[in-house]
Amino acid sequence: MKGRRSWRIVVPGSTANLGAGFDSLGLALDVYLTVEAQEADEWQVIPLSAALEVFPADESHFIVEVVKEVCKEYGKKPTPCHLYISSDIPLTRGLGSSAAAVVAGVELANVLCDLNLSRERKLSIANRFEGHPDNVGASLYGGFIVSCQHEKGVNIITVPDLPIEIVCVIPKAELKTSDSRNVLPSTHSFAESVGAGAISNVLVAAFLTGDWDMVGKMMKRDRYHQPHRRKLLPHYDAVEEVAGRFGAFGVALSGAGPTIACFVEREAGEWLHRQLEQTFPSMDVRKLSIAESGSTITLQQPKVRPSSL
Repeated sequence: MKGRRSWRIVVPGSTANLGAGFDSLGLALDVYLTVEAQEADEWQVIPLSAALEVFPADESHFIVEVVKEVCKEYGKKPTPCHLYISSDIPLTRGLGSSAAAVVAGVELANVLCDLNLSRERKLSIANRFEGHPDNVGASLYGGFIVSCQHEKGVNIITVPDLPIEIVCVIPKAELKTSDSRNVLPSTHSFAESVGAGAISNVLVAAFLTGDWDMVGKMMKRDRYHQPHRRKLLPHYDAVEEVAGRFGAFGVALSGAGPTIACFVEREAGEWLHRQLEQTFPSMDVRKLSIAESGSTITLQQPKVRPSSL
């Protein structure tokens, strides 16, 4: 193993849309995907979290596929690695688990093949895999992000240190993103588009000025996706009612669902968490904070550890 390099990659999860900010607004959350990568003779993926054992253990693993595709784009072939992966991001629950995996793959490709990618370039590449920049942008940059994609690429604005917490109510059953996408209308009229865009604009302005009451109102007035998706989630109305009664200023689907994100001022998060946990004992209720830092990768000394568990 002499001369072989080793890295530790840490990527935060995220919540996206935030109500009316469809496919453009995101918040990085303090749940993390961690990948320890050690150069080796062949690709091998070793899950350190039980939930990750369902994924392939060889180079067909999604993170490895991202690494190889990014390096191929630059005409390079990455050195194989053993990847030791752990995560406390719930899978397939709308909390950015797939976006975090994409970002981890881009970060690893960058160091394996000495690509010297800027963060803006990483975002552009990650966005191609994910399809929209809200989750990957939050995971890369941290904090609150406002983004858009267009024919020339991606633009992003980041805002640090919003004094809020997010209490997530996470059902046991998953909701496939494809099912959640299929209920959305294929078109909006001009008037509907203008109205929905105006609501989104006021939502962003309310976040930036700390007008939490207005944030909640604009979340509820979303016209893009929540009126269509909430009918897939029989628990949504109950969570919204209880959260509002115990201090949440806003409630929104996290990504495509089924997780419901309840937004609360920082000092009130613990109280809201306790009330939601007692009211919905069959669900996983977590109090999360904004992850101010995005993805990080650090060179480290290779560990002597078994190649499989």
